[in-house]
Amino acid sequence: MRSSGGTLARLLAVAMCVALSPARAAAAVPTVLPRTVSQGQLVILHLPAGSTARLNDVPLHVGADGRAVFGAGRDEAGPLRLTLSNGPASSRTVRIAVTPRDWPIERVNGVPPKTVNPPPAIAARITREQAAVTAARTHDDPREDFLHGFVWPVHGRISGRFGNQRIYNGEPRAPHSGMDIAVPVGTPVRAPASGVVTFAAPALYLTGGTVLIDHGFGLSSNFLHLSALKVHVGERVRQGQVIALSGMTGRATGPHLHWGFNWFGTRLDPLLLPGLREH
Repeated sequence: MRSSGGTLARLLAVAMCVALSPARAAAAVPTVLPRTVSQGQLVILHLPAGSTARLNDVPLHVGADGRAVFGAGRDEAGPLRLTLSNGPASSRTVRIAVTPRDWPIERVNGVPPKTVNPPPAIAARITREQAAVTAARTHDDPREDFLHGFVWPVHGRISGRFGNQRIYNGEPRAPHSGMDIAVPVGTPVRAPASGVVTFAAPALYLTGGTVLIDHGFGLSSNFLHLSALKVHVGERVRQGQVIALSGMTGRATGPHLHWGFNWFGTRLDPLLLPGLREH
């Protein structure tokens, strides 16, 4: 059957679009990018499908829908170099400035001396336990649970902020890796986003009851000092599900929940998570 003139024109138009699509995709890279990011901030990008991305020469995971994520660490000075490509002729590198933040010094006194400077046997135990936690943060699962935003795991007074420099009994220690929320022992702790439990242990020396949830693309939440665990490794959890009860186990001077957030090994500020809202 002979095609009409209108049908033939439409077919030619479709063929031209297919032929030109790589060039059009190349012209669309990069998409809207932030000019600056804050220290401790998570960034979620939406790139053209089929794009590749590198941050400071490190490849980023780009989903089939063009989603990619990265984070700026507490001490990141920048600028960050983000290289995007949608084909051999479309590569482009942009520089993203990093906004510095003021990091207060927090003094915590009354901590048992053996907790601040543990004996060799305890130090070895801490090293083993923290290595297991670090290994759980290496997952690069293609799930995109992080796209649905985040909710608070508990509600209470923020008693410790991300990035604060802590001094225990007069001795400087590593900056605070997350956010502390003061709540009574036994307060239900809810998953801030859906994901898969990659670590669950009831009694680590430093962090006591500890749970990690992987949200996909190297993003994970960790919950410390828990008094009871309600999930197990490999379990799929939904946003808002009770995963544990808060406590003051491990090295804790009072009842609270420590909520940390990571992009692989980079620690980020939970307060800066996009879409953080009440559950």
